[in-house]
Amino acid sequence: MTEATANPTTVLVTGATGYIAKHCIAELLRQGRAVRGTVRDAARSGDGVRRAMQNAGVDLSRLSIVSADLEQDGGWDDAVADCSHVLHVASPFPIQQPTDREVIIRPARDGALRVLRAATKAGVRRVVLTSSAVAIMYASGKTPGHVFTEADWTDAERRDLTPYMVSKTLAERAAWDYVRATPAAPELCCINPGFVQGPALDDDLSTSLEVQRLMGKGAYPGSPSITFPISDVRDVAAIHVLAMTHPKAAGQRFIAANGTSSLMGMGRIIAAALPDLKSKVPKFELPDLVVRGLAKFDKRLVAVLPELGAVRVCSNAKARETFGFAFRDPDAAIRDGALSLRALGVI
Repeated sequence: MTEATANPTTVLVTGATGYIAKHCIAELLRQGRAVRGTVRDAARSGDGVRRAMQNAGVDLSRLSIVSADLEQDGGWDDAVADCSHVLHVASPFPIQQPTDREVIIRPARDGALRVLRAATKAGVRRVVLTSSAVAIMYASGKTPGHVFTEADWTDAERRDLTPYMVSKTLAERAAWDYVRATPAAPELCCINPGFVQGPALDDDLSTSLEVQRLMGKGAYPGSPSITFPISDVRDVAAIHVLAMTHPKAAGQRFIAANGTSSLMGMGRIIAAALPDLKSKVPKFELPDLVVRGLAKFDKRLVAVLPELGAVRVCSNAKARETFGFAFRDPDAAIRDGALSLRALGVI
């Protein structure tokens, strides 16, 4: 290995520069675990991950960073060597959807399989894969008011889905297919968060918090009329770590979201936390027809089109009952995200 002596109880966390991954790494380090994080270029990105961990107030002595790319075979065998568990968090999540959906689907699906193949060869006990509620909430044929659970699967053939939604669905499907077809494969557990909010550990923002930044900058005086399930990033990280070793988590998927919020509601929470931004956050909801028209010019709006005209509700009962988990209030997740962006000088 290029950094730190390999530890047989080391946990590999992929995509270490990501929002959820950084919180997962911090949670693992707090628990005394040795962590190896992957980034595409360790020389370029490793220091950024370490700074985020310093901001989280955790001990860096058990953290190492290595290079591995979701679209390349090289690096994964070394990355996973001597690891007992893997949190596969890495997956593309752009705020602007690409014209070629394979730009997102290919690294999400093929990257998951690369990690699983390497984990199989290394004898890893369990892989926890970060999926998404979008791999659940777009099942075809559901009646209004349906409460989505882990038994539901998004119909990836639907033509109204964004490339990101398709990518998360196909990647999770591919992972389950792999472990079922491979006798020596690690145990698999999938975590399905909603729209992830909560404190940032540095100013390398996720798409989720980029929405808050844009609101705080006054980019959207009006917002689409859409509602999302909300996940607190701290809850998401804690559930990843619980699922890594919990005896009942193997072979299961878990919705890690609690409650919902509209974009207008998010704006109100941000303004309440940071009153000087009251004039910046959205002040009205745009008609759906207007949003569809604007999306032709502002490609960031393409991602919200499948949400127009629907409120999708997810049940987190399975995670609560399996782990005895108490989720944070969704408003607190949004508020704490805004306060962290102010502390970082972003808004």
